[in-house]
Amino acid sequence: MLSRQSVQRQNRIDRLQQRVQDLKSQQPQGLRAQRAQQRLLQAQNRLLQREQHEQQSDLARQQRLGLQPSTTRPAAAAAVQAAARGRFAARFRGNTEPQAKAALTVRQNGWAPRHAWRRGLRAAFVAWLGPVFWPYAYSDIFEYTFWPYAYDPGYWAYAYDDFVDTVFWGAENPYSAYASYPYSAYASYPEPGGATTGYRARERSSVSPQTLRQLCGDPEKGITAWPLASITQAVRPTPEQRALLDELRTAAAKAADVFKQSCSDSYAMTPPGRLRAMTNRISATLEAVRIVRPALERFYGSLSDEQQARFNALGPHIGDRSQPQQDANAQSESCGEPKSSLTHLPIERIEAVMHPAGRQKEALDRLSGATKKAVQGLQAACPDNVPLTPVGRLEAMEKRLEAMLQAANRVQPALDEFYATLNSEQKARFNTLQQVASP
Repeated sequence: MLSRQSVQRQNRIDRLQQRVQDLKSQQPQGLRAQRAQQRLLQAQNRLLQREQHEQQSDLARQQRLGLQPSTTRPAAAAAVQAAARGRFAARFRGNTEPQAKAALTVRQNGWAPRHAWRRGLRAAFVAWLGPVFWPYAYSDIFEYTFWPYAYDPGYWAYAYDDFVDTVFWGAENPYSAYASYPYSAYASYPEPGGATTGYRARERSSVSPQTLRQLCGDPEKGITAWPLASITQAVRPTPEQRALLDELRTAAAKAADVFKQSCSDSYAMTPPGRLRAMTNRISATLEAVRIVRPALERFYGSLSDEQQARFNALGPHIGDRSQPQQDANAQSESCGEPKSSLTHLPIERIEAVMHPAGRQKEALDRLSGATKKAVQGLQAACPDNVPLTPVGRLEAMEKRLEAMLQAANRVQPALDEFYATLNSEQKARFNTLQQVASP
């Protein structure tokens, strides 16, 4: 009993330490918000000190009783660390730089890019918001096209990891964020200027209907609007160019209509259902890119050299404009490394939890092979460089989306086949599969 209590207490200490780190990394605006942050920080520190004091008492009690400290947690921690290696975002994990901590805050709170920028933070990939996969796909794709230096360097690495992870583990998995412990990726949408309260596990139901309506009903308005006004102000188009810009505006609206059809108001509870939800969203994003790209190429091609230079300089003053190229060079190196935690780990966990045999084992082997080929396709889509023009970046975006869609289409039949071989008890276990066994 004492051993199990020690494990549970260590889990609480880990969570409290992460909350304290999150609070310290925040930079709230306004005196009231700063005072609120300090009060929360003091309260979390008091709780942390109390848990640590109790932990010392537990250890002393175990020693008096002649008990050995539990080895369950170190083993579980080692499993998490091992699984963290061999991933697209492996080089970003364990990064204690302020930039990495800030990106964690953005992901945990589910902030849209512009909300992050208002706080002086780079945008990060947000995998799920309620039942919607890639909630800010509309803004991310096109705003990344305009100013990639305003996005977190690990954006696409985590996008690939989240895509593969969610098929097997669901959204609440240890790798859906930069942290090593699981948390709910579903976050309440913060009001502009509002202070955050650090790490807090959230349930799916916490996503308000208003937020979903904004994401799904009007993706071309509000938080995900195209920067057409900024483009107009920067390039000062001629009448002929203004007509082409109007065509771009029309294409952007058509692209937004595609996203309205890809939103879901119900949660996919099974691995095959989650993959279909993601495939639907990626397909819509790819279609949106193909709608907008010709209009953007025509408008950009009509600009003079001076206008193109001003267009290229658009965007929030976040990050170093030379950083995307450096990030791409580093990412191209990491893409070629084996992705064992994306390919081997889920199959190993399925075997350990469900003990497939006969026809099930054969189907699982086919799923394993399909997963490996899917990840290899994502590896091949890692760019060697970041194009210097918006047109070139949108073309690169299209290739990434094509790779993700091909990966999904490669895995879906094998996943459906394997899932169909499971009995009711096995399906229930697969639906709630965890990467690391509970102590």
